[in-house]
Amino acid sequence: MGEFAIGQGIPRFEDPRLVKGEGRYVGDMVLPGMAFGHVLRSPHAHARIRSIDVGAARAAPGVLAVLIGADWQASGFGDLPVPGGLKRRDGSPLYRSPYPALAKERVRWVGDYVAFVVAETSHQALDAAELIEVDYEPLPAITSAVDAVAPGAPLVFDDCPNNICFVQLEGDKAVTDAAFARADHVVKHRFVINRVTAASMEPRGSIGVYHPAEGRYTIYTTLQRTHTFREELAKFVLRLPENKVRVVAGDIGGSFGMKSAVYNEVGLVLLAAKIVGRPVKWISTRSEAFLGDAQARDNVTDAEMALDRDGNFLAVRVKTIANVGAYLQVGGQSFIANIGTLAGVYRTPALHADITAVFTNTNPVRPYRGNGRPEAAYVIERLVDLAADQLGFDPVELRRRNTIPPDAMPFRTGLTFTYDSGDFARNMDMALELADFTGFEKRRAEAERRGRLRGIGISNTIERAAAPSYEGAEIRFDRSGAATLLCGTVNQGQGHETAFKQIVCDRLGLDPRAVQYLQGDTDQVFFGEGTGGSRSASIGGSACLLASEKILVKAKAIAAHLLKVPPDDMKFADGIFSSPKTNETLTINEVAKAAAIPSRLPQDMEPGLTATAVFNVAVDNFPNGCHVCELEIDRDTGVIEIVRYSVVDDVGTVINPLLVKGQIVGGVAQGVGQILMEDIAFDASSGQLVSGSFMDYALPRADNLSNVEVKSNPVPTPTNPLGVKGCGEAGCVGAMPAVANAIVDALAPLGVRQIEMPATPERVWRAINNASSAA
Repeated sequence: MGEFAIGQGIPRFEDPRLVKGEGRYVGDMVLPGMAFGHVLRSPHAHARIRSIDVGAARAAPGVLAVLIGADWQASGFGDLPVPGGLKRRDGSPLYRSPYPALAKERVRWVGDYVAFVVAETSHQALDAAELIEVDYEPLPAITSAVDAVAPGAPLVFDDCPNNICFVQLEGDKAVTDAAFARADHVVKHRFVINRVTAASMEPRGSIGVYHPAEGRYTIYTTLQRTHTFREELAKFVLRLPENKVRVVAGDIGGSFGMKSAVYNEVGLVLLAAKIVGRPVKWISTRSEAFLGDAQARDNVTDAEMALDRDGNFLAVRVKTIANVGAYLQVGGQSFIANIGTLAGVYRTPALHADITAVFTNTNPVRPYRGNGRPEAAYVIERLVDLAADQLGFDPVELRRRNTIPPDAMPFRTGLTFTYDSGDFARNMDMALELADFTGFEKRRAEAERRGRLRGIGISNTIERAAAPSYEGAEIRFDRSGAATLLCGTVNQGQGHETAFKQIVCDRLGLDPRAVQYLQGDTDQVFFGEGTGGSRSASIGGSACLLASEKILVKAKAIAAHLLKVPPDDMKFADGIFSSPKTNETLTINEVAKAAAIPSRLPQDMEPGLTATAVFNVAVDNFPNGCHVCELEIDRDTGVIEIVRYSVVDDVGTVINPLLVKGQIVGGVAQGVGQILMEDIAFDASSGQLVSGSFMDYALPRADNLSNVEVKSNPVPTPTNPLGVKGCGEAGCVGAMPAVANAIVDALAPLGVRQIEMPATPERVWRAINNASSAA
């Protein structure tokens, strides 16, 4: 519908209230009689709890309750959910660790949960927690995934041999090994993907409420999926039917996968609320977030690529050791579903991946923007550049030689994925033109005259989005003719309200400013799955479209009845029903008003104009693109300056180009952050976190990036009625390898072939000086 139609770059409807401080975050919520909770966390990475004395804490001013592991065990509540279904190398089931909300006998990371104090104020709860005396017996700790599987390594769980949680094998090993045996060239490298944390703008928080008259719980919390969250919480922790649990999410200030788990604090505030008879609120501090939030990435991959003498890719094989932390959260295993990203956009016929997931004495690991995709993209795109360098190929032409052509779609790769659509070669051509690739050598020479090293890096990446699942949407017209749109996804900054309103209003001819949007409440939204894995526009948007179509079917019948013409003669455009058989017209709002009056409806038609829809998708879609990063390095300091960044992405049908660019740029920033500066580091001997604040954990700022130019090369997917592919993670997937390749390209004249992440100024400076010394 005109200015609000699909494809229009309209500003987000959410933004005015958020920028004016009118957001409704958990931290803003105040309930009558609300008390406050504080978590006492372990100062040791691994220790046995000999005893806990909470007497002084319970007697402290304002304290209402102090809970420890024994209280949790006696409460009747269950442990936090742990995934199953995977296996170890010998075929036995994966190791499923117990996951209590409070540790009882042993703590397993710095930040593990020891006690929960509830008081009248948050300051009283904090003061009382400091009075708790815990007698710890420190035990040897392990923080490195590679070291965790070494003989004699300390065990995180005594009954988990070698600290191995599970092993996942993908691809055809025999075919892959045969391809390597006949290869003319083999390129290999060990890639270390460091650990990072989400550092979302809004920390985690929860408010628990118990309603004794109903035996029902309400949790207000930070999450991504209200309905699946309720399912896990009710089934595993509360051990109740789902209708006894209400889950409410207000505005969410970023998540990137981190907030989607049922965390310990959720169970603790609900148990505490039941005990003290009042709502209980817990809000993480920024420092606490480094200790309590699940973290991300952290794996080591030994990768090899086999090529023939002409540079055709024959095979790729990898062995990865992945760190899952001290406990396996639900979702902590899901990175394996994205290992197919290793195939890239290339025709490589044979691939094999061997992944070993191991426990360590560190924060649990879970999905973070990309969830295995950026890591796999980094490995394959760095391998391509290494192959080009070692074998004397031009990196662009080597990619072009091996790229899957558009007429090969659908294309089944050698590693789990079947691509539905895409024009990968055109992505690269457009990106190279956008980046003025042909003029790069002139710019490199000019930089050299200024004493600076200039490099350019390319990444051709693809990712899996909108994995098979479903989403629900509902449209309700009230008696005044106004519409309310509800959807089961949960927005954390993506712009769901804007995109979904565009879809519905484009079809129904409504003014989106007059449509109310609701989300994030299991008592209001009838059904849903939630947000994650770049699924919302594809699946949630399609549900909104299907609900709109259902509204039109009924509205058309009502309009025909009111205008006294056959339904087949009705036309609908821009929100107006008309017919060549009458000069009268009706707006959809007028039809909605009439729908509330039984006497104005066809006989036996149910009053009201509402519709629910659930869109179920059976196959993934595959957003893809090309990133080109250009940067300069100061020889004397090792400081890297990104001077130009160009992206061409295929996200299928573009609902709103402003939203797409915002998602791409945000993802690029996070990919840049990991390559250049972000790093969760632990002391190897003690397991202590040594980058536990923004003094030590560096986040990218605006001046760390150049302007990011984004263009679209849309090839609509046939997997959903909108033709939409996911875009939320695409920027991060492409950025990591593009920036890394650019750094190495800048340093290549010095003989540097790899810089591990993060490429801090010190690390780059040392590489420059070591190369100079070697020369």
